[in-house]
Amino acid sequence: MSAESALEGATDVAPNARLGEPFRGLKLASHGVLEAAQTTGRLKCPRCGGSRMFFCYTCLCVLGVDPQGIPLVKLPVKIDIIKHPNETDGKSTAIHAKLLAPEDVTIYTYPCIPELDSRDNKVVLVFPGPNSLTVEEIPQYLSKLENSTEEPSPKRHKVTEKTDDQHCTLERIVFIDSTWNQTTRISSDERLQDLLRVELKTRKTSFWRHQKGSPDTYLSTIEAIYYFMRDYHAHCLLKEYSGEYDNLLFFYSYLHGLINKAKLSAGKL
Repeated sequence: MSAESALEGATDVAPNARLGEPFRGLKLASHGVLEAAQTTGRLKCPRCGGSRMFFCYTCLCVLGVDPQGIPLVKLPVKIDIIKHPNETDGKSTAIHAKLLAPEDVTIYTYPCIPELDSRDNKVVLVFPGPNSLTVEEIPQYLSKLENSTEEPSPKRHKVTEKTDDQHCTLERIVFIDSTWNQTTRISSDERLQDLLRVELKTRKTSFWRHQKGSPDTYLSTIEAIYYFMRDYHAHCLLKEYSGEYDNLLFFYSYLHGLINKAKLSAGKL
């Protein structure tokens, strides 16, 4: 079931009342502005003319929603999202990150890729692989590089020794926005080959478009950004997490509730 069909059939409920199990306990802004916009219905985007609800995923702007009610999230690192050219804009959650953290998120459409220096250990690519680290291993790995006289090797990512916890900061995190079947084209690009890779191995998706047959650790783009930031906050910045990035899931949690409600009504949940 699509988000669009769920929006058409959902009825009014109190703000945040549709929050499901994955989002309980999160410090989310009120969904009241989304409830109000849903009552109004779809609007025509003044820029591209498309019929949209909540935001225009083509023009990257909110639509029919009071901007004062949209939370803004400040991130401690810059986020670059490389979007597959065949990824359907209306199905991508990358737009959520851009709308909620506009100062820190940039979206590129492949083959456009930001200028990245593979020798800069402050830039990482979030993508699974045999040499990928976990976020928890990043401080240990970077500490070893700083204390080593050898040139850093992109293949030498395995961390085998436990060192004392150290505060470490990254400057830029790269994510690929694509279906998993289409990721090879981007992940194999030579411009990304030498970047340190990081994998989110323990987080499970709640995405309504999860691809059949793929592991539940294959996350949607906004889930990957959110969980990376939580782990980065705890293991790299060494700070107790207090909901600083929960609002990255502001749109996602609302749509998740709408779609689950529609599925329940249709007897599909």
